[in-house]
Amino acid sequence: MAGYRIGEVTKRTGISADTLRYYEKLGLLRDVRRTASGVRVYDDRDLSRLGFIQRAKAMNFSLEEIAQLLEMRDDPQHAREQVRWLTRHKLDSVEAQLQQLETLRRELTLLLNLCRGAEDGCPILEGMDQQQ
Repeated sequence: MAGYRIGEVTKRTGISADTLRYYEKLGLLRDVRRTASGVRVYDDRDLSRLGFIQRAKAMNFSLEEIAQLLEMRDDPQHAREQVRWLTRHKLDSVEAQLQQLETLRRELTLLLNLCRGAEDGCPILEGMDQQQ
């Protein structure tokens, strides 16, 4: 099994050394091997876990949710329903954010259109000044 020092892992993954240490502290990376002098040595299993973490983060899962997913990853047959629930919850959250973004898009478009037609003042600033 290959061994990678922290500098090589940061180059391969794009994850900073501080973040790697933080993931270890949180327990997202378990039992990172160390040399006699205390230098961390990562293996292919660790790199696979880091890839999983990065993909989960890209899907907007929190570190707490990622920790749960990693536990489920270790025992996928018994975790199916939990994974579905967590993913459904995340999808619901993303859909709510999309609705909020759509509302924001319409509001900003309206303000821009009002600004184009305004001769006095600034409808954008006035719109932001108004209470909801």
